[in-house]
Amino acid sequence: MSKDTVQDGQVVSMEYTLRVDGEVLDSSDGVGPLQFLAGYDNIVPGLEREMIGMKLGESKDVVVSPEDGYGEFEDEAFMEVPRTEFPADMELEEGVELNVTDEDGKNQYARIESITDETVRLDFNHPLAGAELHFNVKVVALRDPTKEELEHGHVHEEGHHH
Repeated sequence: MSKDTVQDGQVVSMEYTLRVDGEVLDSSDGVGPLQFLAGYDNIVPGLEREMIGMKLGESKDVVVSPEDGYGEFEDEAFMEVPRTEFPADMELEEGVELNVTDEDGKNQYARIESITDETVRLDFNHPLAGAELHFNVKVVALRDPTKEELEHGHVHEEGHHH
């Protein structure tokens, strides 16, 4: 396999713009290219699949359906939580985003959907659940991963240690 096409196990640097419903939601402009290790689920599956085989310097428009992106919107992904479970000094208002720890100690993303005197209704859907994602991507660099990156399954950018 040539070194100038995207393939599993390579570190890919890409410039990208993400649009949903014609609105730019995310872009590498100003922050520099995103690096990811191909083949390790570091980015949404639908985008990764489309990028395999792209050449260095090539750009492409990719449309990712919800099931290949952030999942379908789930009506059951809501939870009513007693207000007393929230810290008293916490600002509770609709649209506030929270990280909630579940029973297994996993961090879950949640957004406050509505509030009553007794309960807070949380929406656990990803903000882009159910959305069709329109990516414009350009492959700007390719390199082999370090041994450590391969072992960990993701890119280690300089200065970012997990």
